[in-house]
Amino acid sequence: MVELAYLAAAVCFVLSLGGLSAPSTARRGNTLGIVGMAIALVATLPATQSLAAFAGALVVGGTIGAVLAKRVAMTAMPELVAILHSFVGLAAVLVGVAGYLAHPHGELDALRVIHLVECFLGVIIGSLTFTGSVIAFGKLKELIKSKPLVFPFRHGVNALLALLTLACLGWFVVAQAGLPLYLAMVLFGVLGVLLVMGIGGADMPVVVSMLNSYSGWAASATGFLLGNDLLIIVGALVGSSGAILSYIMCKAMNRSFVSVILGGFGAEASGPDDRAEAFSKKGVNRAGPEDVAEMLKSARSVIIVPGYGMAVAQAQHAVREMTELMQKNGTTVRFAIHPVAGRLPGHMNVLLAEANIPYPIVLEMDEINPDMVETDIVLVLGANDIVNPDALENPKSALAGMPVLEVWKAQTVVAVKRSLNPGFAGIDNPLYYRDNTLMLFGDARKMVDSLVAQLKGTVSH
Repeated sequence: MVELAYLAAAVCFVLSLGGLSAPSTARRGNTLGIVGMAIALVATLPATQSLAAFAGALVVGGTIGAVLAKRVAMTAMPELVAILHSFVGLAAVLVGVAGYLAHPHGELDALRVIHLVECFLGVIIGSLTFTGSVIAFGKLKELIKSKPLVFPFRHGVNALLALLTLACLGWFVVAQAGLPLYLAMVLFGVLGVLLVMGIGGADMPVVVSMLNSYSGWAASATGFLLGNDLLIIVGALVGSSGAILSYIMCKAMNRSFVSVILGGFGAEASGPDDRAEAFSKKGVNRAGPEDVAEMLKSARSVIIVPGYGMAVAQAQHAVREMTELMQKNGTTVRFAIHPVAGRLPGHMNVLLAEANIPYPIVLEMDEINPDMVETDIVLVLGANDIVNPDALENPKSALAGMPVLEVWKAQTVVAVKRSLNPGFAGIDNPLYYRDNTLMLFGDARKMVDSLVAQLKGTVSH
């Protein structure tokens, strides 16, 4: 019965991933995931030595999860995901160490070697996942600077840490001593820190996705150690899907998958921007809500580009109201989504879905970029790096080669931002200084509310 329950849970998880592949089936996918996890928890009961401890852990963990679900805003979801990955990594470390301590010595036959390797892999993968996820959390929370950590011979240092860890594996298997296991845990923990510190802010969504993959492999290694088939299957699903998503994102960003994961991508190519002084002398074209509203009233086509600024301001519901008003006025309104907009893949899609904005008018970058040249107004709401023309025009930029939304090709660009501060990648955006760009300075929610108030006065019902 336990094996059948595990099989049912595994099927639910597979179907859950399938449902999450499209916005229209995402709710069903989430439900199936919840059902699968509930089955998995119930199926674990027969193997539980202490029902009280199991119930206590369930109550504590469930309470923490419920509180987080209620309190954490959508804007903080990326860092929440990152820190949850660290929990998976830490659990793998603890299980791996416990697996060794339960049987520290034994006859060194094939089964014993396999057991020791399982303990070792669970510990090092979990350690890398834990420390890397903590650093990712710090960067996403802006407790740590998003600029990549660059120092001489850093890739050599990373390679040395990996080789030393491999040597520890041989030492651990032959000597069956705890010291090489703990040493390897520290070495791979340091490697996790260096790898994520070496990755710039523009590539952080890929890092979060890859850490998700690491957490899956850590869980799978733990499953082998515990002899738990479901944990092996679920870990493999999470690990493979996270790796595939990371690869797809790197391809969409024109990044080398290996280079991003190794850390420090683009650090050598980027340099000081000697145009900063020229930008400051030229200045920007400012506009007020009244000016922008008048332009929106007469526009035939408008494309809205949501970004992290919209998420922080929680402006998605006001954006939906503004969209409905423009549509009633005969304006064609669509949304342009960049693959890495926000801090997490799908971040903007979730926010727009939360505001009940119809799926058909939410388009991906490749679909909508060709239409920019025929668009009257592009309204950029708190986006920065994903609309930076330097990605295509400046080979020295940290964003060089990354496909972006080519908003500057529209007749007029209206950028809503609090200030001219650089985006998460830490570089200036020349878009704001172009002749066809108007800057609407202020909180995204307040500015959109002002636009809605102006539009309500003239819309024909």
